Amino acid sequence: MDGVESLERLLVALAIGLLIGVERGWMRREDPEGGRTAGLRTFALTGLLGGVVGLLAGRLAGGAVLLGLALLVYGALIGFLRYREMHHDGTYGATTVVAALVTFALGALAAAGEPAAAAAASVATAALLSLKSALHGWLKRLTWEELRAGLILLAMTVVLLPILPDRGMGPWQALNPRELWLMTILIAGVSSVGYVAIKTMGERHGIAASAVAGGLVASTAVTLTYARLARAHPDQERLLSAGAILAGATMMLRVLVVTGLVNVALLPWVLPSLVAGALAMLAAAALLFRHGPSAGAEAHLDLASPFELATVLKFGLLLAVIMLAAKLALAVGGNLGVYALAAASGIADVDAVTISMARLGGASIAPGTAAAAILLTAGVNTIAKSVLAFGAGGRKPGLHVALASAGALATGLAGLALAGPEGLLGRAVAAAIGG
Repeated sequence: MDGVESLERLLVALAIGLLIGVERGWMRREDPEGGRTAGLRTFALTGLLGGVVGLLAGRLAGGAVLLGLALLVYGALIGFLRYREMHHDGTYGATTVVAALVTFALGALAAAGEPAAAAAASVATAALLSLKSALHGWLKRLTWEELRAGLILLAMTVVLLPILPDRGMGPWQALNPRELWLMTILIAGVSSVGYVAIKTMGERHGIAASAVAGGLVASTAVTLTYARLARAHPDQERLLSAGAILAGATMMLRVLVVTGLVNVALLPWVLPSLVAGALAMLAAAALLFRHGPSAGAEAHLDLASPFELATVLKFGLLLAVIMLAAKLALAVGGNLGVYALAAASGIADVDAVTISMARLGGASIAPGTAAAAILLTAGVNTIAKSVLAFGAGGRKPGLHVALASAGALATGLAGLALAGPEGLLGRAVAAAIGG
C-alpha cells in the first residue's frame, strides 16, 4: 500500500467520524461548551484514530491484538467520561458510548481496506441515530398484538422457508409451497409500508397522506372509509373524495410494483396503462384538493395489520386458490377463462390475481394474456370502488370517484397502444431492463 492509498483511507475514516459527529453534535447543540462527552470534533478524531490504528494493525506483527487493545482502552475512556456526564446530569444512556465505539471500528475498517462498506455503515449509523424520536414514537403506537404477530411471522418464515418443498405440487403442478409462501410474505411486506406509515404519522395526520399510506394496505377499505366520512361531513366532501381517488391511484402503482417484483418481463405490457391510469386519478385528486376547503375532516382508517398471522394465512390460501383456479380456467376456457377469473377476483382483491398472473406469465400463460388479466383485475377493482363510493357516500362522492375512475380507465386503454414488446414505450422499457 502506497502513501496515497493510505491517505485516502484515512480521509474516509475522518469523513466517517465527521458524519456521525454532525448528528451527535446537532442533537446536543444546546449544551454549553464542555458540557458533553463527545461532539463533532471528538467523533471526527475518533474516526481518524480508528483509521490510524487500523493502518498500524495491518503493518505490524500482532496487529489484531493492537487493534483490540486500542478499542478496549478507548472504550474504557469514553465510557468513564460518559459516566461522569450521566452522574452530573442525573441521566442514563449508552448511545453515545456505543456510537463512539462504532465510529472507531468503522474508521479501522476503512483503513483495513473496506472503505465502501465502512462509509455505507456510517450512513446507516447516522440515520439510525437521527431517527430516535420517530422510532420511539412508532414504538409507543405499536401494540403488543402487532409486535407478537410480526415476530411469529418472522419466526415461521425463518423456520419454515428452508424446509418447504421448492417444486410444483397438486393439480397441474400449480402450487410451489416455497414460492407461495415467499409471494405471501412479499405482499405483506408491501402492505406494511403503508401500515407502518399510518402508525408512525398517525391516522389523522392528513387526508392525502393517510390515503396514500392506506392505499398501500387496502385501497377498498380507504374508499369505504372516506365515502362514509363524506356523507357525514358534506362540507368536506371534495377533500374526502380526493382521498378515495388518491388511494385508487396508489393501488395502480402498487400493482405495478408487485408485478415488477414478481416478473419484471411483464413491465413493458402493464406499465403504460397503469401509469396512465394512476396519473389520471392523481390529476383528478389534485383538482379536488385544490378546490376543496382548507380544513379536512379527520379520518380514522380501520386497517388490519398485514402481519397478523390470520391475515397472512388467509391471503396465502386465497393466493393458492387463485393459482389453482387460473390453471383450471386456462385448461377449460383458455384465455377467456383466465379473463373471467381475473374480472371476478378484481371485485374484491387485486393482489392475488396480480401475483398469480405475474408468476404464470411467460410460463404456462402467454405474457400478453397474463398482463391483460392483471390490467383487467385493476380495472374491475376501480369500477367496484366507484360503486362502493356511490353506495356508502351518496351521489356527490360517488360521482367524483366514478368520473376519476372513468378517466383512469380511458387513459389506461389508451396506454394499451404503447404496451407490449412492439409498443413504443414497451420497447423502451424492455431496452432499459435488458441494458
